[in-house]
Amino acid sequence: MISVLVVNLYQLQVVAHKDYQTRSKDNRTRVIPTAPNRGLIFDRNGILIAENRPAFSLQMIPEKVKDSAVALDNLAELMELDAEHIEELKERLKRHRRFKPLTVISQLDEAQVALFSVNQHRFTGFSVEAGLKRHYPYAEELTHLLGYVGRINARDTQNLELADKMGQYAATNDIGKLGIERYYEDQLHGIPGYRKEEVNNRGRIIQTIEEQAPVAGDDLYLSVDLKLQESAIELLDGRRGAVVAIDPKDGGILAMVSSPSYDPNQFVHGISGPAYRELLNSLDRPLINRATQGQYAPASTVKPHLGLAGLEHEIITENTKIWDPGWWQIPGVERRYRDWKKWGHGWVDLHHSVAESCDTYFYDLAYKMGIDKISQFMLPFGFGESTGIDIHEEYYGILPSRDWKRIKYNQPWYIGDTISIGIGQGYWTATPLQMAQSVAIIANRGERIPPHLLKESRQGDEVTEYEVEPLPPIELKDEANWDIIAKSMYLTAHRLNGSGYNLFKDSPYKAAVKSGTGQVFGIAEDAKYKAEEVDERLRDNALFVGYAPYEDPKIVVAVIVENAGWGAANAGPVAKAVMDAYLLDPNTGELK
Repeated sequence: MISVLVVNLYQLQVVAHKDYQTRSKDNRTRVIPTAPNRGLIFDRNGILIAENRPAFSLQMIPEKVKDSAVALDNLAELMELDAEHIEELKERLKRHRRFKPLTVISQLDEAQVALFSVNQHRFTGFSVEAGLKRHYPYAEELTHLLGYVGRINARDTQNLELADKMGQYAATNDIGKLGIERYYEDQLHGIPGYRKEEVNNRGRIIQTIEEQAPVAGDDLYLSVDLKLQESAIELLDGRRGAVVAIDPKDGGILAMVSSPSYDPNQFVHGISGPAYRELLNSLDRPLINRATQGQYAPASTVKPHLGLAGLEHEIITENTKIWDPGWWQIPGVERRYRDWKKWGHGWVDLHHSVAESCDTYFYDLAYKMGIDKISQFMLPFGFGESTGIDIHEEYYGILPSRDWKRIKYNQPWYIGDTISIGIGQGYWTATPLQMAQSVAIIANRGERIPPHLLKESRQGDEVTEYEVEPLPPIELKDEANWDIIAKSMYLTAHRLNGSGYNLFKDSPYKAAVKSGTGQVFGIAEDAKYKAEEVDERLRDNALFVGYAPYEDPKIVVAVIVENAGWGAANAGPVAKAVMDAYLLDPNTGELK
């Protein structure tokens, strides 16, 4: 027995000495991570658009609570909490680590803090914690580009573990969920610090042994102009639609509006089930970013691009004319494809057809060119693919082709499909951002600069500018074709019969524009479209694109107003007013 005792003593004091010494030190010391302050976000003029505000939250440590379910029920009665919220907390407890704090209420007002403090003796393991919470002072005005932060959930935890980043979020409850907040999460989050403390056997702090301060996240400055953003929102006036404005010189997004929107602050503190379902089930689809996820028939806004393709493939020249009686037919086929102008435009050349949006001219051009040449030519303009914008919420739209239709529908491509593509209808869909980008390429004479929201980031006094990597430019056989098609867009705004003439005839600057009216559903060949007899959500979409000034482009604008009808009359005034707000001095009305 003595021999056994001696052997055990040797094992404990010699062989396992280091192990037990380490465990002993761990028992008397603890390391507490400290969360970094999230980086702030500003617009291009230094206006704060995402900040951190002091906030109080109620947290619990499950292992210190005798009966969590009972405690939560008692808390719900005291604080008058929603029953659905309590049930959600009970479900989260099942997969939550018992030694980690769980946020029960993310935002407490002063009355709630006082009420809990008086009754805290009844809730062992619960505590009120002070910290900083994200706040968006301009609420729904910037939701679709800023996004928001929200509580780290099971999926976020899994992603962080896969990326081996859990340690960076030891003291953090929130993570970027959408928009800029999600895309630049690594820069905004910062680096956590820690505090090493010595404690006695009762857990009381004796002294702080070591402390390392956290490093705040980078502050981001966006290319967005808040005043221009607010102007665009006011101009849409609550209608469903989108506005995108780009600086063609560097690709910076000046404004990006999706209407209707929603308040992101409710997601920061945990949106209630009923409130989220209301947003999710709304027919107006406020959760969708129409600027980057709305997929619309580009309609006549792509006629300049199709005209440029016709010039490039030498199918037409600047002076090629056709007779427009108000309709067009495929040779040998009875069906007539109607022009929007019932009695036709008469003899029209390229400039007339773009300025007056003659459908017949582009039916004929599409027929002669064919879908293969159209698809191949349009791809470099950004249709059917990502624009490269620095948010994840983007749809690619559809640039139709023979292969696409075969894969999608297992059907061959028909000539009639091509005719519809000739006026930007049929299978062709694009986002407002893609439309704006394609016009920026025309304004830049083939130079392709990906659009972006970030202008620069700052860490203390260190400034890092966003580096734009231009894509290979579009090179034409004849570079003069850029000027020809730009002239067509110029005449659209400044020719007497141009669809944008009434908007720009008295403008102090020259512009190059194109309107469009996109069908939402097809009608029979001989049927007549009457907006007043059609369900409001099935009426035509109004579109308008353009850039200004014509000689030295500084802004490209794309506007869509859903189910509003004629593009020049309903989307055009919005685009013109956005250009005015950016280019003109509000006091003198002259160019800045």
